[in-house]
Amino acid sequence: MKIYGTQNSRALRPIWTAEEMGLEYELDMMPFPPRVFQKEYLETNMLGTVPYLVDGDVKMTESVAMCQYIVEKYGPTELCVQPDEKDYPNYLNWLFHSDATLTFPQTVVLRYKFQEPGVADGAVEGYSRWFVSRLKLLESSLEGKEYLCSNRFTIADICVSYAIHLASNLEIHQALKPNIKRWTKNLFEREAFKKALSLK
Repeated sequence: MKIYGTQNSRALRPIWTAEEMGLEYELDMMPFPPRVFQKEYLETNMLGTVPYLVDGDVKMTESVAMCQYIVEKYGPTELCVQPDEKDYPNYLNWLFHSDATLTFPQTVVLRYKFQEPGVADGAVEGYSRWFVSRLKLLESSLEGKEYLCSNRFTIADICVSYAIHLASNLEIHQALKPNIKRWTKNLFEREAFKKALSLK
């Protein structure tokens, strides 16, 4: 299995998942954005996006799907919530929520704050507020809980907490609401997360 990524990108999700499972994988960390600074990457992934996962004939472009693929293909693992578990629908919802609801507005902030500053400053402010408002469900769901699903650490925690990690990098400090701050402090102390974050 080979994962292509860039520092602090959504590649952190499948890398962290693989590290939690103790899997062997090859990592190709590139400059961001690789389609500009490493143009030959487009021969590997025509979209030029990261992360990108290759596992034999399998080729994937979506970070959350990669995490689900890794736990289901290389499990069994407690990181995966099974269909016969009560929290399975909740688990699926958080996996999709992590990108469709949370990371999406952040990509707009990232683009116009760092890649094209001054082009759309209003979008940076507006989408930052949009992201923070979408954290209401997460903050309330974490009340009295250590993890999102099934009373254990799963890839739902990995996928959703990445949005909070990115919020810190984007300086969206309003994201660190009390329950979210407590939850991520615990998650980001995990050895697999620290290792995934340090890989270059």
